[in-house]
Amino acid sequence: MGKGPFSFRRTTSRRRKKKGAETPQMLPALEAAAAAANNSISAMVAAGGSTKPKKKAGGARLWMRFDRFGQSELIECDKGTIIKRASIPARDLRILGPVFSQSSNILAREKAMVVNLEFIKAIVTAEEVLLLDPLCQEVLPFVDQLRQQLSQKTPFKIQAAGQNAAENNETHFSTGGQWLPVPEAVEGLQCELPFEFQVLEIALEVVCTFLDSSVADLERDAYPVLDELARNVSTKNLEHVRSLKSNLTRLLARVQKVRDEIEHLLDDNEDMAQLYLTRKWIQNQQYEALLGATASTAAPHLRHMNSIRSGSLISSNNLNDHDVEDLEMLLEAYFMQLDGTRNKILSVREYIDDTEDYVNIQLDNQRNELIQLQLTLTIASFAIATETLIAGIFGMNIHCQLYDTHGIFPTFVGVITAACILLFLLVLGYARWKKLLGS
Repeated sequence: MGKGPFSFRRTTSRRRKKKGAETPQMLPALEAAAAAANNSISAMVAAGGSTKPKKKAGGARLWMRFDRFGQSELIECDKGTIIKRASIPARDLRILGPVFSQSSNILAREKAMVVNLEFIKAIVTAEEVLLLDPLCQEVLPFVDQLRQQLSQKTPFKIQAAGQNAAENNETHFSTGGQWLPVPEAVEGLQCELPFEFQVLEIALEVVCTFLDSSVADLERDAYPVLDELARNVSTKNLEHVRSLKSNLTRLLARVQKVRDEIEHLLDDNEDMAQLYLTRKWIQNQQYEALLGATASTAAPHLRHMNSIRSGSLISSNNLNDHDVEDLEMLLEAYFMQLDGTRNKILSVREYIDDTEDYVNIQLDNQRNELIQLQLTLTIASFAIATETLIAGIFGMNIHCQLYDTHGIFPTFVGVITAACILLFLLVLGYARWKKLLGS
């Protein structure tokens, strides 16, 4: 059982027949694109053959196949071919399409693991990896890592494990019908991660490295822009900060999606147990080896084999529910790395918030200064208006004794002006006493 929004119908485990199938070859245009993008891919394309490939079928997409030894080839397959090859439901291919391009999913199926992490979209089985759109610029590092690390690591000796299971079938009967999930001869090989976990580790490493570099670029661009905004609040600087916040929000959402997916797996041991594809593959090989070894025996032995198988599946499922330490340690390591990346983004966002608070304080201070200036001008206008009122009163055509006094005009104007200045100072002092104006 898988997880996520998609489910599937469990079918009886059986050996999949290899199709002598079409392995479409590469188009010349793809060879040129690969050579321009990456030297390693161009070398592989050049070695693929010179015969002209068949015309691309409708709905076919470009995939790259990696086996357990790091050997790769480019193929063009439609949905039906991929479904038969990986034994997955048709609806699982939707999460590898453009609709779910911004989502992060790691889904476990009976014989495959569907991985959709950022730009990495792959279907992993116990024997091979099918990588979608391998010539994209962002996917090239993952392709190189797969080719290098898978060729260096020692793969599981699956065929030897199946032979050991056949040789040790009498041991299975002598233990009272207990099924050994992994033969003892293979336990020494378990020090290395299974093939599917090697691929998952490389995918997580490439994705985490990409997100870390994106956060580093964001930090390198963010701090100078924010410091410049703190020094000079302008429309241009505000526009830069707005763009910076948009990029930060998108990057945080991407990191959060990958982190949440890993956290979801860590919280569910059953889902983690279903990701052990190599273990289930070995158990199927063991059962088939025992079935072949007892094919020439009497019918009662077949009934005994059925009882052994039922008991073995129960015991192996119980083991898988708890024996997930390797995957748990792997996921925890990258969960902590993603958590650190997320903390870096949050620290940048906090710096942005602090800068915005500082800018708002500056703007508030400027508004306060403008209000104080406006209040001062209002007090001065009040004093001048008082003087204008007095001048207007004496400007009326009403006879007054002061009109007959010679030389009274300069004295009268001086007294009125002095009284208005005194009024201005009194009102200004009152405003300062009430703390309406700064000191």
